Amino acid sequence: MINIKENLELNTLNHSCAHLLAHAIKHLYPHAKFWVGPVINEGFYYDVDLGDDVIKEEDLAKLEKEMKKISKDNKLINKIELSREEALDMFKDDEYKIDLISNMDEDTNITAYKQGDFIDLCRGPHVNSTKQMKYFKLLKVSGAYFKGDSKNKMLQRIYGVCFLNEQDLIEYLNYLEESKLRDHRKIGKDQELFMNNPLVGSGMPLWLPNGAIIRKQLENYIYLKEQELGYKHVYTPCVGTVDLYKTSGHWDHYKENMFPVMKVDDEEFVLRPMNCPHHMLIFKNKLHSYRDLPVRIGEFATDFRYEASGAVKGLERVRCMCQNDAHLFVTPEQIGDEFKKVVNLILDVYKDFGIKDYKFRLSLRDPLDKEKYFDDDQMWDTAENKLREVLNSLGVEYFEAIGEAAFYGPKLDVEVKPAVGPEVTLSTCQLDFLLPKRFDLTYIDSKGEKQTPVVIHRAIFGTFDRFTAFLIEETKGIFPLWLSPIQVCIISVNNEYHLEYSKMIEEKLQNSHIRVLLDDRDEKLGYKMREAQTKKIVYTLIIGDHEKENDLISYRIHGSKETKEMKLDDFINKLKLEIENHEMEVE
Repeated sequence: MINIKENLELNTLNHSCAHLLAHAIKHLYPHAKFWVGPVINEGFYYDVDLGDDVIKEEDLAKLEKEMKKISKDNKLINKIELSREEALDMFKDDEYKIDLISNMDEDTNITAYKQGDFIDLCRGPHVNSTKQMKYFKLLKVSGAYFKGDSKNKMLQRIYGVCFLNEQDLIEYLNYLEESKLRDHRKIGKDQELFMNNPLVGSGMPLWLPNGAIIRKQLENYIYLKEQELGYKHVYTPCVGTVDLYKTSGHWDHYKENMFPVMKVDDEEFVLRPMNCPHHMLIFKNKLHSYRDLPVRIGEFATDFRYEASGAVKGLERVRCMCQNDAHLFVTPEQIGDEFKKVVNLILDVYKDFGIKDYKFRLSLRDPLDKEKYFDDDQMWDTAENKLREVLNSLGVEYFEAIGEAAFYGPKLDVEVKPAVGPEVTLSTCQLDFLLPKRFDLTYIDSKGEKQTPVVIHRAIFGTFDRFTAFLIEETKGIFPLWLSPIQVCIISVNNEYHLEYSKMIEEKLQNSHIRVLLDDRDEKLGYKMREAQTKKIVYTLIIGDHEKENDLISYRIHGSKETKEMKLDDFINKLKLEIENHEMEVE
């Protein structure tokens, strides 16, 4: 969907509609006072203090009605320029506007916008009249602390959106409905995939058994891929000393994203935000010859990063995550081949998961703002040119993003367009000349001399958390067979006659390592079948007289009303083949 904030025409329209909302609120709640009403990517909102009154979701229709009335009145919108003294006098009874004015620079041009009997402090711009705002919708209401500070008063925040025509509004509202259906947080709760609890902490998801199955299958899948490519997997601690991150340089460039220091005896530790320092030390643990390289160290590693509470979202943005991480230690001559292998692995994985809508972003240093990057122009030029050379040789399309590099080197990010919502970065591959030097890593070259390796940082899934959130929303929770927490549900039509045969089927499926649920409750067949559909189980077996007498099974695929029958052994072989091939679509 379009980014409203970045579209000049829609930005102006939505900013004006925020004032239309405030105008309507003032009519219905004359005592209302307003804080700010900015445009956001998805529309606009306004923070309002209503005293003891509370606007609920069911009150939004009443507000919309008043907004439409003001719109039809076709009130002209006029800009008014004010001196600081005039502005303070005009809004003398509104502590929120007084706060805004008082915090403005002395040379700020203060303006307000007036429409009919409503005036509000604003720098604009606005549309010419209220009539231009016809196609709007109020979306939701929530709480928001004044200035975002929990020590301040809680205000009410009302969200809305406005478009130039009715069709665009309808399409956007349909998009929002589709987003709700795909929201991984709701699906995660409904299917018992993960949970959060304030006693554990914000951004610290707990993977429930069903979700743990999905994650384990993803781990197994990528582990085998990496093993075939010569990766050696390790386990390293979830903490490191402050000195470790001072050595790597992360302490100077990344400290604000780390959790606070923990003092234990005479040492200072932090929860690790990344794994590269640990892997550097593993490489350094023994002497390497050029014949040993490339050395590929992989790990499914739990990391901790401080995300602002407002940014935390389900599994998509968390404070505790598990990375599909690896570091490749290579000679300068091996950079091209190894980087190509990483890109090809990314493409191979995306093919397996049916991911087609993506683009490569070459993230570079900002040469005009070098403060957040390691200061070595020659290193940066060498690394950036090398990545361009590799990408050009692969023939993949990419775009360059200035200022998005890691502090130690440029990187290739893969931005994937999900079914709903903005693009997400899943895979990343980074070139690093710096950390090997900082850790004094060496290998012996063909002449018997010490040389410094180059490191390629890469994560194919990114984190298992974000990749799982992506998969949930792509599939709407209808997972392919190999990922589905419950692969088969067996429904016994009549327990008195069919349960024994159903249990035999259950046992054979379990012995074939197929995840199965036997529904032997004394409920009607239709009820149990509907529940299997609600749980989004891929295969539902219906076991009755015909199946028992003919040594058969009858099955339905999720979402289908067609029933097929098959010999049990043939059915098991069919499922095994689907699972082994990691098929993303069932039949």
